[in-house]
Amino acid sequence: MSSPQITRQMTAHSGSPLTVTTPRGTFAAIDVRPASRPVATALLVPGYTGSKEDFAPIFDLLQTRGFRIVAIDQRGQYQSPGSTEADAYSVHELGADVVAIAHELGTPLHLVGHSFGGLITRAAVLSEPAAFSSLTLMSSGPSELPHGPRRTMIESAEPHLHALGLQKIYDSGQQALAGDPNWQAPPEPLRGFLRERFITSSAHALEFMGRTMLTEPDRVADLKDTGVPTLVMYGRDDNAWSPESQSDMALRLGAREVIIDGAMHSPAIENPTDSATALADFWDTYATAERTSP
Repeated sequence: MSSPQITRQMTAHSGSPLTVTTPRGTFAAIDVRPASRPVATALLVPGYTGSKEDFAPIFDLLQTRGFRIVAIDQRGQYQSPGSTEADAYSVHELGADVVAIAHELGTPLHLVGHSFGGLITRAAVLSEPAAFSSLTLMSSGPSELPHGPRRTMIESAEPHLHALGLQKIYDSGQQALAGDPNWQAPPEPLRGFLRERFITSSAHALEFMGRTMLTEPDRVADLKDTGVPTLVMYGRDDNAWSPESQSDMALRLGAREVIIDGAMHSPAIENPTDSATALADFWDTYATAERTSP
């Protein structure tokens, strides 16, 4: 990935910091509002090791289409407080967080989950379908993360999260990457942000979210039964869940499917224009909460 692509994660935007307070805790967020009354509100949920800033390149693109955008850090991610309890990071509990946040923002709303966030937003929809006008699974799969480099990284890191500490793990990882002649170090200020985000996140969140992502069963049929309109969107060269598995998931759901060219696992960063257009066009189709009941 080139430097111009990865620097988009630090894209300037018109959003403002927001703390969403719910009966389940407080969550750090970025709130992006259009100048006039929003067409609708969308809640964006990041993936494993991610944060609300992962959606920065599409904030203002969606704002210009009339949508209010709220992107969050899940519990234990970056600026949201975490827990030391394993059960706090199950799909059920993290999904319940999303439902609680949705109620604070006003339901029904559009919901987007990137990668691991897709598994969590699916759990939220399964628990309370009426809270959501639609669901977008962005670069997420039907079940646990399949075997490959990303799964190996999570499995390899877990035994060391507490023993070594996040700072040492991050710096050691960067040193290892530097040994690859094809690797390009991110420029500042992105480099500093990525390090700060990782080392200030909860080690317990990384441990237990990782376990959750590696054990989630296939719940595609259950999601289809909710009747919530769904978009399956992924990069043409996704290297986490394969494009083939995501396409099959879309078919099984009867969902709209959009493939983003020039993107791998982070289409909002790698091709923000096409990603924002796909989201806004999908949301415009379901501008109200009306849908066929399950």
